[in-house]
Amino acid sequence: MVILTTLVGCSVTPPQNKTNLCEIFYEKEDWYDAAADMRDKWGVPIHVPMAMMYQESSFRHDALPPRDYILFGLIPWGRVSSAYGYSQAKTPTWDDYVRETGNSWASRDDFEDAIDFMGWFINKTNKINGVSKWDAYAQYLNYHEGWGGFKRKTYLKKKWLVEVSKKVKQRALTYAAQLKKCEDDLNKSWWQRLLFG
Repeated sequence: MVILTTLVGCSVTPPQNKTNLCEIFYEKEDWYDAAADMRDKWGVPIHVPMAMMYQESSFRHDALPPRDYILFGLIPWGRVSSAYGYSQAKTPTWDDYVRETGNSWASRDDFEDAIDFMGWFINKTNKINGVSKWDAYAQYLNYHEGWGGFKRKTYLKKKWLVEVSKKVKQRALTYAAQLKKCEDDLNKSWWQRLLFG
């Protein structure tokens, strides 16, 4: 029982080095498998949702948005939104994902489900607003503002959001360069790594 608790506890801790995609995937090999499945299913490059997820939750499975306060900021009153988990997916959008994919057992605090949700969203952004799946900057603006908000260019009134989106783009470029160096190794099976290093 103690061993099981320890394993479960370890499985949901954020990666030790969040700035290096190779180290993230070496530490959490099942994350790479889930990200690769997402890429193959939705045609979305791994580095884009991973950079967005870093921004949204810092890879915390139980991440929540800030609390809302009433009466001049004195009394906590719920959360500012229904966003939750690795992807910070809001409940209505998550419900759309579950309905459209049939993934009824999906959970926002499960990495595999969260990365698949992000692949689904990025793919829909491409179809709805014509944004390239490789464009982390515009994809993040859609993710934050929604498809309608992006069309209306609501982000133009949010200088802070534009700056954050630039950071997401830069992190995505960094992650892409890092992944190029280790993806062949990550694609080896566990016994190939054991035998050939």
